[in-house]
Amino acid sequence: MSTNRTVNLKIIIIGSVDVGKTALLNRYVNNRFRDEYQTTIGVSILTKHVTVDNVAVKLQIWDTGGQERFKALVSTFFKGSDGCVLTFAVTDRDSFYAMEGWRNEILARVPAGQEEFPFIVLGNKIDEEQDREVTSEDAEAWCNARNIPYYEVSAKEGTNVDKAFERITQVALSQISEEKDTYLTNSISLRNQNITERRKCC
Repeated sequence: MSTNRTVNLKIIIIGSVDVGKTALLNRYVNNRFRDEYQTTIGVSILTKHVTVDNVAVKLQIWDTGGQERFKALVSTFFKGSDGCVLTFAVTDRDSFYAMEGWRNEILARVPAGQEEFPFIVLGNKIDEEQDREVTSEDAEAWCNARNIPYYEVSAKEGTNVDKAFERITQVALSQISEEKDTYLTNSISLRNQNITERRKCC
């Protein structure tokens, strides 16, 4: 791959509501953490320029809403993705069980012949160990069975966040072609101003 240009990568982060997707992205892109975030409705986008393996990369990370009622809408934005960050909270067993469904949503939209679509799994909220419902062993077993890298992370403390996003960038770079179609955009807004849900995060 040429290293004298910036490579555009579209990465999707998905998972159930309240697992800390927005908090993880704000920690990674802005190195910030807040106790409360407005629940993502539809999709929001954050961008970060990085250099990975001597390649300049513009990461456009699509933060998708996890509400079941928006699932069909959100899935339309998976098109053209170069990688996916599957996220659950180690304090929420149901969010762990839901990952199979989210993974299948992505795979249903992967073009034929792209069987090795890049995934990583993040188990967030390890700073709340006293409330843990999903063991490291269970999460690692699920990921190993599907050949997906697994990272236990904390958006609140920043643990392993940069390392995890660097890994998905590396894997995505190894699989894209120079002729790939791009579905990047400068902005998108689907937020319903009448919806003002707020949840405790991370």
